[in-house]
Order: sequence, then structure tokens, then C-alpha cells
Amino acid sequence: MGNVELLPVGRRVAYWRGRRKLSQQVFADRLGKSKSWVDKVERGVRSLDKLSTLQEIARVLRIDAAVLVGRDVAPVEATDCVEGVDRVRAALARYEIPLGQPAGHRPVLPVDRMLRDVEYAWTTFQHGRYPQVINLLPDLLTNAQRTHAQASAAGRVPLVEAYRVTAALLVKLGDLGLAWLATDRAMLAATGEPESVAAAAVHLGQVLRTSGRAREAKSVLLAAAYRIAPREVENGTPAELSLCGTLLLEAALAVTHDGNKAAVTDLIDEAAGMAERVGDGHDHHRTAFGPTAVEVARAAAAVEAGDFHAAIRWHDKAAGRDGWRWLPAEHRAAHLLDVARAHLHADDVANAARLLVQAERTAPAEITHRPVARDILAEVARDPRAPTTIAKLAATLGVG
Repeated sequence: MGNVELLPVGRRVAYWRGRRKLSQQVFADRLGKSKSWVDKVERGVRSLDKLSTLQEIARVLRIDAAVLVGRDVAPVEATDCVEGVDRVRAALARYEIPLGQPAGHRPVLPVDRMLRDVEYAWTTFQHGRYPQVINLLPDLLTNAQRTHAQASAAGRVPLVEAYRVTAALLVKLGDLGLAWLATDRAMLAATGEPESVAAAAVHLGQVLRTSGRAREAKSVLLAAAYRIAPREVENGTPAELSLCGTLLLEAALAVTHDGNKAAVTDLIDEAAGMAERVGDGHDHHRTAFGPTAVEVARAAAAVEAGDFHAAIRWHDKAAGRDGWRWLPAEHRAAHLLDVARAHLHADDVANAARLLVQAERTAPAEITHRPVARDILAEVARDPRAPTTIAKLAATLGVG
């Protein structure tokens, strides 16, 4: 086939029509179209913007629709992340410190180096580079444990942060059992330090809620929120308010499962008051908390409650704020998946597809490696009204 996959879609149609020895008129008749329509498609004057039309053309030409969108090569696989999770599991299964096993020839890293290493891991995660993060985690976890064993007080923060970023990634990848283990380790390591406990509790709430234990999630999140909450909002530090507000937002998402809309609204409104004090453009304790994050949470809560049109309105409001661009790429991409789901349930396949493509451009791994994203993509791709851009993305990822 040579370099046909590099040609525009219309030229590929012409190529395969020629291979099948079909005149434009015969091809048009089989499609139920005019010869002029075929000619315009092949010259690129008319675009193929409906997946159903693309699939019909592929049927007549006796080829896979993926060939027409330029991906007749092997699809992207997520095996690297699967193998990476196994390495993380092995790192979490090591108990060399409590068992007093020798560290071998590897030096124990100083606290300042460990702080830089966890900072880099978090930054890489927030940019949505999940395969790179998972390659970092085994050594990060081992080194953080050794540093903490040598300097228990100063080494606590990097150890908690290593467990937190591990849990955050594992939730994304759908390995909730291992995420729970990492979160439990973070909570235990943070004991005695209120802010570290609150930061770890964010992930514990996420794991519990995603595992279907919404009631336990609500209890943990609210307990952690009110433990860190200042007596007066005006007197709270930005870090305290960011943690407390994030915990309240997570609790609101857990409460949506009870169907108590008033309670959800109250929790988000309470967080909104804190967000106004913090402002946008900050990332205390890796929360990205601020007024825009609150509106993103309102959209997520509306999706969970089944109020899809409200979710879309909240998204439009959040995405129109200056603070939208300050949210981490993984946060924005995850939110776009939520809103794509809202559009899908609202029977708006075109906008669901648009947001999926936008999410993939924002943080490609959010689509490539998240099971929930691949499920949404498959559902959109199966709809005959879906645009051809989704066929290309689905073919690239091997989603069908």
C-alpha cells in the first residue's frame, strides 16, 4: 500500500475505489449517492464528517474503516503500564526496612533529594505522563522508605508524597486494590501531622468512592476536612483551606450517591467560600484548589447525579474562566471525560466526540491508559452519528 496512509481521507477513498476497479458512477450507485458527491469527496471539496458514512464507504470498498482514517497499523497497547503496575506492586510488597534487610550498595538519599524526586513525580503526573510516572515509582517508593528510616521526622513528607502520587496514578489506571494499599500506607506514615493526614485522606476518599463505598468515603472525607478546617475561614492559611475545600468537594461527590442534592450543594458551597480566599492559579498540596476547581466539581457532581444538562452548563462556565488554564493537564482532561459522558447521556454524540478528542490532545495518556476513558470512547465510536475523528482515535487505541 506504500504511503497511502499518509494521504487525505478523500484520496484514500479514490485509491481503494481504483483498487476495487469501480468507476465513480458505479461506486456512487452502490452508496446511493451522486457521482458529483463522490468526486467532491475524493478531491477533498466535501468532508466525511459522519462515522456512519465512513463505515458505509468501507463496506462497499470491502476494507476496514480504520484504513480510511489512516491507521491500518497495529494499535497502541497499554501493556507498558500493566507491566509497570506489577513493578509498583513488587515495590509495595518489599518490607526491607521493618525486616532489617541490608540496602545493598545503594546509598540512602538525603531528604532534600527525595523532596525533589517526589516533586518531579507529581509534576510528571499532573502533565498526564502516566507511563513515565509508573517507571519512576518503584525506585521512588524504595528510596523514600529508606530515607524515612534514616531520618524519620524530616523524611515523613517525601514518604507520604511518594505514597500519595502512587495512589493517584493507580486510581487513574483502575487498580483500586493496589491504590488502597498505597493510600493506607500514606495515612499511616502521615499519622501525627494533620496536613499530611488530610492530604492522604483525599486519595483514601477517592479510592473508597470509586470502589463503591460512598458512605465510608463520605465519613472519612468529612472527618479529615473538619479536622484541618480553621475556626474562621478568614484566618485559615491557603494550604489549610485548599486541603479542607478539596476534601469537601470529594465528600460532595460521595454524597451524590445518596441522592441528597441539598447536602451536595451545601458542601460545594462551603468549599466555594474557601476557594474565594485561595484564588485560582495555586496548587497547595497538589490540589489545584480554587474557584475554577469548585465549578469543575459542580459539573462532576451533576454528572454523578444524572443531571447532564446542568453538568454541561457548569463545564461551560468553568472552561470560560481564566483559571481553567491553570488547572493541571490531567485535571482538565479528566474533567473533559466527565463532560463527554454527560453529552453522551444527553444524546449529543458530536460534542461527546469533540470533548474526547480535546481530552486526548490535553493529556493523551488520560485516554490511552484509563479504562473509563476507553469505555466512553468505545461507546461513542459505535454510534453511527459519531464524526470520523473518533474512528481514527478508536483505531489508534485499538478500541472497538
